[in-house]
Amino acid sequence: MKKLIVFVLVGCLGNLAWAGEQKKDVTERLQMATEVLSQMASAPDKGIPEEVLDSAKCIAVVPHLVKGGFIFGGKHGRGVATCRTASGWSAPAFISVGGGSAGLQIGVEGVDLIMLIMNDKGMQQLLSSKFQISGEGSAAAGPVGRHASAGTDWKMDTEMLTYSRSKGAFAGLTLEGAVVQQDSDSTRSVYGNDVSFKSVLQGNVPTPNIAKAFMQAVAQASHKAKTQEAREGNK
Repeated sequence: MKKLIVFVLVGCLGNLAWAGEQKKDVTERLQMATEVLSQMASAPDKGIPEEVLDSAKCIAVVPHLVKGGFIFGGKHGRGVATCRTASGWSAPAFISVGGGSAGLQIGVEGVDLIMLIMNDKGMQQLLSSKFQISGEGSAAAGPVGRHASAGTDWKMDTEMLTYSRSKGAFAGLTLEGAVVQQDSDSTRSVYGNDVSFKSVLQGNVPTPNIAKAFMQAVAQASHKAKTQEAREGNK
């Protein structure tokens, strides 16, 4: 009986330690995602065009996505996503990105990834908790600069625009073949249970305290885009 009690106690302590490490990892990820968004908003000439950001239905940030290989390689990272709702931006949903593609650089490189969901079809895929980026029409490298060029087709049927940031500069990134899905471990560590993407991204779950800074960065970035667009329209 004593051995059983000791075994149970050791198991409980192990679970608590794992939960603590998981919460720490999520907190650090939110901090990095907040920095990426804040820096993006402060450098519009080298970042995402205001009208593109203003049109996005959802924003996902994966800080320090690892990509690597020779000719053929893979990508993996964890991040957070939020969608527009009738009352503002939703609480963050936690995601993981993984999968292979062709044409990656030699070696391993960490980049910051931003994914903008641009239409209802793309939003429904995100709400499904797991989907594969299948190429043209599904995702495209987004335009970069203060304004999107008139010659680009980002307003067409592309569900997702993708950006990578390395050494302070944003550039489009191809993610064909990558799988985006719910990060259940992170979800449980923050929300207490494995709530669905749909519940979180539709605004049915309150924002946890550890995500307040991230949500503020999202609000500031989108507000800046709207303000800048309004100024341009009044000229």
